[in-house]
Amino acid sequence: MSIREINFDGIIGPSHNYAGLSLGNLASTHNAGHVSQPRAAALQGVDKMRANLALGLAQGIFLPHPRPDRAWLAALGTTIEDADPALAANAMSASAMWAANAATVSPGPDTADGKCHLTVANLKTMPHRSHEWGSTLAQLEFAFRGDAFAVHGPIPPAFGDEGAANHMRLAGTHGETGVEVFVYGVAGGAFPARQHIEASKAIARLHRLNPERVIFVQQSEQAIAAGAFHNDVVAVANERVLFAHEQAFADREALLIALEARVPGFEYVEVPASEVPLADAVRSYLFNGQLVTPPDGQPTLILPSEARETATVWSWIQRHLASNGPIRRVEVVDVRESMANGGGPACLRLRVVADPATVDPRFLVDEAKLDSVAEVIAREWPEQIDHDDLQEPALIAAIEGARAKLLAALDLAELA
Repeated sequence: MSIREINFDGIIGPSHNYAGLSLGNLASTHNAGHVSQPRAAALQGVDKMRANLALGLAQGIFLPHPRPDRAWLAALGTTIEDADPALAANAMSASAMWAANAATVSPGPDTADGKCHLTVANLKTMPHRSHEWGSTLAQLEFAFRGDAFAVHGPIPPAFGDEGAANHMRLAGTHGETGVEVFVYGVAGGAFPARQHIEASKAIARLHRLNPERVIFVQQSEQAIAAGAFHNDVVAVANERVLFAHEQAFADREALLIALEARVPGFEYVEVPASEVPLADAVRSYLFNGQLVTPPDGQPTLILPSEARETATVWSWIQRHLASNGPIRRVEVVDVRESMANGGGPACLRLRVVADPATVDPRFLVDEAKLDSVAEVIAREWPEQIDHDDLQEPALIAAIEGARAKLLAALDLAELA
C-alpha cells in the first residue's frame, strides 16, 4: 500500500454568486451584491488543480451540489420560485466548493483500526451551509467506500463542526503516525465561533485516535474578530512544519511545547504581527495557502495572487525564502473569484492521506480528465450571475442542466 496525500478540490458550481451570507467572513460580506463570474471561477479552480498536478501531487475532485437545493426548500414549506429572496439565496449558494469544510480526516496511521476515518461536517452555524452535509456525505460514501475507509455522519447539530478547516495534522512524513490538532473557538467579538470543542472531541473519539496524540487548542479571539472565521485563515500544517500567525492561538506556548514533545523534528514558522498585521494576513490569505511536499521533497506554499499584492505579506515571504527556512518554494495561483467570496486555495481542498488505489477512480483526476471538466464548464456554466437574478427560471434551468452535464461527463450520474 502506497499512502500519500491526495488533495480533493471542490469544483466551483454553476450557481457561484455573491450573496454575502457568511457572517464573519469579511470578503464575503464586502462583495455582497456584486456580479459573479461562475465560468471564470470554475476554470480558475481547474487551473489550480493543474498546477498541483504539475508539482507531482495527487489530485482529486468533489462535485457541485444540486442547486437550488429543492429538498431543503421543500422541508421549509416553499419552492425556489416562491421563496423569500434571502431564503432562495441560501438554497442557491455554491459554498460546497470549499472542500476544506467537507469533513475532518484522520489517516490510517493515526487510528486504532488502521482505517482512514472521515466525519462529514454539520456546518450548522450558517444556514446556507447547514444543508450541505447530505450531498457531501453521499460523495464521501462513493469516493471512499472501500475497506480502507470509515465514513461517519455529522456530529449532532448541538455542536458546530466545520471540518478540516479547523484541524491540522503533523507527522515526520504523511505515512507515519501523526499528531492531530483540533482548533476550536469560544468567542470572537461580533463574529460567531464556529467550531465547538465538543464536536472536536467527538470526532477524535469516533476516529479512534490515541488520546496521547491529540491536542485541542483554542483559536484566539483576536483572530476570529479579525475575520479568521476558520483556523486555516491563520495557520496551516504539513508534515513536521506548523506555519502560523503570532496571534493565531489563545495559548501558543502550550501548543508549541506539546508539539515539540510529540513530533520528531518539529519546525515552527511564525509570522510576527509586527511584520504582518492580522488584517493583512486575513486579506491576503497568506495562511490559507496549501503547504505541500512535492516528490522533489521541497516544502512548497501555494498562495493566492492576493498574497503577492499585499506588500507586508510578500516582503515577509521573500525574507523567509532568502533565509533558507522550512518553506523552500512559493507558487502563486489565481483564484480571485473564490477569494472574493471568502475562500482561498486551502479552502478549496480537502486533504486525504490514503492509497490512491483505494479511492473510487472517478474522483481522481489527471490532465485529460481536467480537460473534460474544463470543456463542460466552458460550455455550460453561466458567464455571469447577478444576485438579483437568482430566482429567474432561465438561470435556474441553466444551473441544473450544467451540473447534470458534468455528472454525465464524469460517469457520476448516481449523484444526481
